[in-house]
Amino acid sequence: MDTFDRITEHPSLYDRLEEKSVHEILTDINTEDQKVALAVRKALPVIERLVEAILPNMERGGRVFYIGAGTSGRLGVLDASEIPPTFGMPPTLFVGLIAGGDYALRHPVENAEDSREQVQKDLAIHHLTPKDALIGIAASGTTPYVVSGIRLAREAGLVTGGITSNPHSPVATEAEYPIVTVVGPEYVTGSSRMKSGTAQKMVLNMISTTLMIRMGRVKGNKMVDMQLTNEKLVDRGTRMLMETLGLEYGDARALLLRYGSVRAAMDRKA
Repeated sequence: MDTFDRITEHPSLYDRLEEKSVHEILTDINTEDQKVALAVRKALPVIERLVEAILPNMERGGRVFYIGAGTSGRLGVLDASEIPPTFGMPPTLFVGLIAGGDYALRHPVENAEDSREQVQKDLAIHHLTPKDALIGIAASGTTPYVVSGIRLAREAGLVTGGITSNPHSPVATEAEYPIVTVVGPEYVTGSSRMKSGTAQKMVLNMISTTLMIRMGRVKGNKMVDMQLTNEKLVDRGTRMLMETLGLEYGDARALLLRYGSVRAAMDRKA
């Protein structure tokens, strides 16, 4: 029996939702969402310590693993998958693992989050080293897949973080750096895909973006290493070069396409 307060399971502050108008529902949800950024702000000191612990290891080749189930797992995979196109880093630097595997990104997988054995198999594939870091994500803070993964990582000497909405939960207890975002009861009771999920997304964005900035993957305020995978990004890169180098559009675009990235074009032009 859990001895901590499951805030994520508290009854909603609202009731008779089915009787509300569309305007009322949207306004209520927006009111609740405004609490999320404030909850994340309170967790900033721990987020800062986690990033500071990860950074020197990443500079020596360490990786970051996100593990989660359901919404939490999907958000981890999402953040990890955006690192290569945004910052031009290899897909092995941030790795998102979700209970139930890639199939679970689109479909529920029965009992996947309850498997302590599966997380051991999933992590073993990646041959963890003490230079790596693992961040477990679970709104409830109780997901066995996540709790066991954090425990295994700590035993292997990794830096460990945990993102949860419930203080004193197993995830908060097991992680070296517990990031607890107390967002309160969800608008639909227990639907942690809402405020808890939003808080998780914000925290993951903070962690990965800060690490990439400190790793030198941003110049000024620009994504100079982004992958030029579509016309929108080619246009964005072209305008970066126009602004930085004082070139006309056509010349900036030609330079960008010649060297393949904003950074390379800037360096060659310099």
